[in-house]
Amino acid sequence: MRLVFAGTPEFAVAALDALHAAGHTLAGVFTQPDRPAGRGRRLTPSPVAQRAAELGLPVFKPEKLHAEAQAVLRACAPEVIVVVAYGLILPQAVLDIPRHGCLNIHASLLPRWRGAAPIQRAIEAGDTQTGITIMRMDAGLDTGPILLREAVPIGEHTTAGELHDQLATLGARLIVTALERLARGALPETPQPAHGATYAAKLSKDEARIDWTQDAVTLARRIRAFNPWPGAWSLLDGERIRLLLARALDRPAPATPPGTVLDGDALDVACGSGVLRIDQLQWPGGRVLDARAAQRARHLVGKRFT
Repeated sequence: MRLVFAGTPEFAVAALDALHAAGHTLAGVFTQPDRPAGRGRRLTPSPVAQRAAELGLPVFKPEKLHAEAQAVLRACAPEVIVVVAYGLILPQAVLDIPRHGCLNIHASLLPRWRGAAPIQRAIEAGDTQTGITIMRMDAGLDTGPILLREAVPIGEHTTAGELHDQLATLGARLIVTALERLARGALPETPQPAHGATYAAKLSKDEARIDWTQDAVTLARRIRAFNPWPGAWSLLDGERIRLLLARALDRPAPATPPGTVLDGDALDVACGSGVLRIDQLQWPGGRVLDARAAQRARHLVGKRFT
């Protein structure tokens, strides 16, 4: 089929590669404009822009999908626009351009976790599964009819980074399947149920600081959900420590202030309720350490995270 692809982050690259490998005609790739990145804050193309350039595909980087960008889209004459974490809202005029509509790869089992951060919010909420939904886009926020869905489990130690990679691969496979079925006229639609809809709010750096008065189960989920970004953290001896992996222990918290490192070989920390075992952490500018290495290097027992 003749396609336009709209996507921006690393998550979308697998789908772009899969569509290219499947032999579809990619008439244009739309992505966010170059943004400052790295220590030098140099303007850097998005991961999708970089991959599209490597594949020799035409790349367009409009700030907004106004009349000029819409004219470019119409000139591409797509049968389908495939959208993956593009970062811009598609107005109705754009949704109406392709003959077969706009198909979106969404990283949740809709209607669960509509919105910007479905991977992280699923882990944070303690969901035991998530997945990929291929949907036909409409004017709402992730409200269009469902075309394909496939679930994957969320393990007790799964991080957002690990789940991101798994779902990117799954989304790439499912969009190829969806287009094959669409070409045969064998892709039925199922309206999304109104019951069970939740909103996955965009992540912010402000919410990544750990509040040790919360319970250990909640904190373990948040640490995994925010790995690798925005990165859960806490202060210790005035230094900002990144917390990368942790798990809640099945034991009550001792009578000690929340955030206190407890005695023992492991790096166990008292919480508002329960005890959190930190398995990996990182000091500013340092390498990632496991609990034993951190204890040997810093003698943390009795100190307090804040």
